[in-house]
Amino acid sequence: MNHQNQAKTKSNIEQTILQHLNGRQSLLVAFSGGVDSTVLMHALVTLKQQLHNLQLRAIYIHHGLSENADSWAEHCQQQCHTWQVPLIIEKVKLDRSTGNIEEQAREARYQAIYRHLKNNEFLCTAQHLDDQCETFFLALKRGSGPAGLSAMPLENGQHLRPLLTISRQEIEQYANQHQLSWIEDESNQDDHYDRNFLRLNVLPTLNQRWPHFSQMVARSAELCQQQEILLNELLLADFKLVTTPEGQLCLTPLYNYSDYKRNAILRMWFRSKQINMPSQKQLSLIWQTVALAKEDANPQFILHNWQIRRYQNRLYLLSLYQDIEQQILPWDLSTSLTLPDNLGVLQPNYQTDLTCRLPQKEETVSVRFHAQGQFQIVQRKGSRSIKKLWQEHHIPPWMRTRIPLIYYNEQLITAVGVFVTEQGKGLQIGFNLSNTP
Repeated sequence: MNHQNQAKTKSNIEQTILQHLNGRQSLLVAFSGGVDSTVLMHALVTLKQQLHNLQLRAIYIHHGLSENADSWAEHCQQQCHTWQVPLIIEKVKLDRSTGNIEEQAREARYQAIYRHLKNNEFLCTAQHLDDQCETFFLALKRGSGPAGLSAMPLENGQHLRPLLTISRQEIEQYANQHQLSWIEDESNQDDHYDRNFLRLNVLPTLNQRWPHFSQMVARSAELCQQQEILLNELLLADFKLVTTPEGQLCLTPLYNYSDYKRNAILRMWFRSKQINMPSQKQLSLIWQTVALAKEDANPQFILHNWQIRRYQNRLYLLSLYQDIEQQILPWDLSTSLTLPDNLGVLQPNYQTDLTCRLPQKEETVSVRFHAQGQFQIVQRKGSRSIKKLWQEHHIPPWMRTRIPLIYYNEQLITAVGVFVTEQGKGLQIGFNLSNTP
């Protein structure tokens, strides 16, 4: 390569990064020590000489997957010392025996990075044009729709990918021109991993046949992204109409939507909750087994670490709960009581509207989460079953074994925040449940 082309490569990468920074001054750079992130770091350090307000920090994620991980961390430390860029080294633990190790490593990496990202900072990562092409193919393999085929956006909130239009070849040319030193991860040659299989065995053939193939794939990804943005804009008004302020989804309007529109609304709902998108089959099962379940049913669908429930024609998305129904917690009322499964902290409150009597000397106090039988509650004639009481107070079925019940000996006195029984009638004490355990 002649000097003119070398200068052009250098100018293209640095100017592209400068353009995408768009005045942003604080960056946390994901630095693995590989050629891509090394070029990104070098270019940013070079730009910092011109942009004196540019603040750089770097973070290296130590996955522990390679026996060379410690030496890679040392390499990154030396490089950052030379560049005078502060470096964070963060270790994460992965379980090789469960799940997709690639996906596991990715999730752990971003969780660790975002723990260190400051409010005024932007995360800067070194994904490039060829990475974008691989991501598109991986989404294609999964049978993804426009959202998945959008691949990686240049910007996503605090996350910037300024090299996304730069090819791997340009990056390697820049690295060689500046005689940069980088590490080679031996796992990059293992085509057991899907991304490596594409990189090593599939895309070179396609790019040899069609030299601009990666650029065309990136264009398709961008078009999918535009379609997805447009679809969301068109559906946003409907989504707001069928979503409650508490985040539940009203089912009645959805029954009249086409399958396509209803599925799109459901996907928007899951995306708004920031959980992994269900597959087309899972989406269909959620609708059939939860939304269309019999009226008197108590349907549930488990999705990842979440549960989808229906109550009074609304869909709820809830975290998975522990079974605490049979737990009995002694309590002397003198201190607060931390409840199980992150339910919160229970404490006496003498200034609440819902009050009961104090226990007598021979009565012991306990907190439970299960009741059965008939109960008469204050200011109501006759007794009712506990199930009927829960229904009258609009308590969803899954909450009926999570509301703390105060017992004196074996007598139910009050369901905290819901009702007081005749046996607990009094104006001496109330109970407050805070959400923070």
